[in-house]
Amino acid sequence: MLTIWTVVRFLHVLGAALWVGGQLTVSLVVLPLARRGLDAERRGSVLTAIGRRFGLLTVAFFLPVQIGTGIALAWRRGVTWESLLVPGYGRILAAKLALFAVVMLAAALHGAASSRGYPVLARVMAVTSLVTSVGVVALATALPVT
Repeated sequence: MLTIWTVVRFLHVLGAALWVGGQLTVSLVVLPLARRGLDAERRGSVLTAIGRRFGLLTVAFFLPVQIGTGIALAWRRGVTWESLLVPGYGRILAAKLALFAVVMLAAALHGAASSRGYPVLARVMAVTSLVTSVGVVALATALPVT
């Protein structure tokens, strides 16, 4: 049965899929092709444009959807700060939230490093964001179903 909570959960999963899928697409498809097929100047401009677009979509769509639907789903489940310490659902959700914070911090640092000309730090933060994003999805799948 389609309920408002089904739609909220769908939007939460869709937001995560778009975020992680976008990161994987850029990392596994776009970057290798850009490195092989574009000169350094063109590659830089294309990758900068992709990064800006991804950043804009993150701020305008991904973050509001993830935070809004996440809060709604937690409220419906009766999650409290105290319940985040309880083994099982609470601790897994706490770990997911902590990892999500790391994802957002790494993504912000990636953007800052890229725009300020620190390519090594930018790459480390991009990989950190991607790996921790996959970790968030893994933890989400480990949440007990209710």
